[in-house]
Amino acid sequence: MTSYLPPSSTPVRRRRAEPPSRTNSIASSAGVMAVVVAIMWVLEVVDTVLGNTLDQFGIHSWTGQGLWEIFTAPWLHYGWAHLAGNSVPLFVLGMLVYMESTSTWVISGLMITVCSGLFAWFFSAPGTITLGASGIVFGWLAYLLVRGLFTKRLRDILVAIVVFLIYGSVLWGVLPGQAGVSWQAHLGGAVGGVIAASWLARRPR
Repeated sequence: MTSYLPPSSTPVRRRRAEPPSRTNSIASSAGVMAVVVAIMWVLEVVDTVLGNTLDQFGIHSWTGQGLWEIFTAPWLHYGWAHLAGNSVPLFVLGMLVYMESTSTWVISGLMITVCSGLFAWFFSAPGTITLGASGIVFGWLAYLLVRGLFTKRLRDILVAIVVFLIYGSVLWGVLPGQAGVSWQAHLGGAVGGVIAASWLARRPR
């Protein structure tokens, strides 16, 4: 009866895999926001060609259809000047949020869209039609400004300081002022941004 000893072998070494990074690069963030802004410009071209018929998809306050139009109104604008005024801050602020993570961008964007739209729908005079992405701009602005208060991260606080120095003056837009400008959507967007910052800071990572 013979015995058999298997040849000795080197033990397999296992290394714990590093968790994938949840942050996005500047290039990918800029690319996503470039696509978003480009879609808005294409829609404005279509709207101009069709004689501004797309404006009917803005938020009709105090109507049933105005509730689902909360999700279409941010993509449409009252003319080129309106769109141009929103494009740059939307691009910059949206890029900064997307750099944190894709889920943060999506969740905060949805919260801000809903809050901004509901404020415009409920607090605007009956018969008012609200269009534009400025509610999203105010929402992401508020999100970036207060995020550091909840996360206590130095990076977020530094971003808030820089953002405030660049765009802080536009915060007056949450107050009633210029005729034809929806301060209701601005205020609702800002509220949504604060809610998103608070909720996402407590969300398990």
